[in-house]
Amino acid sequence: MLDINGWEFILLIVIGVVVLGPERLPEYAAKLRTLIKQARVMADNARSQLREQMGPEFDDIDWQAFDPRQYDPRRIVREALLEDGEEDFSAFNPFKEPSRPRRDPALPTPWDVDAT
Repeated sequence: MLDINGWEFILLIVIGVVVLGPERLPEYAAKLRTLIKQARVMADNARSQLREQMGPEFDDIDWQAFDPRQYDPRRIVREALLEDGEEDFSAFNPFKEPSRPRRDPALPTPWDVDAT
């Protein structure tokens, strides 16, 4: 959510202690606690109000169907190609180099005079 790791959090606490000082720190900690409680209450109220307004259909919604992580283009194309009951294309790799050499090794190496 905020993308803060443990060391950054500890550093923020230390900076807060230094900036606020020991006499004002408990006051601001209490204010932060009440702010977090109020935010949780507001979120719970919004959730309950949404459930109330949506009605019983809200519980029947399949939220997995709306997950954007399921839309992998490679999987969609693979499934579309296999719909007709054709063979499995999972081993097919269009970026794989061909197994045969591109030029005959018995021939001399090509040389371009203008390239050097």
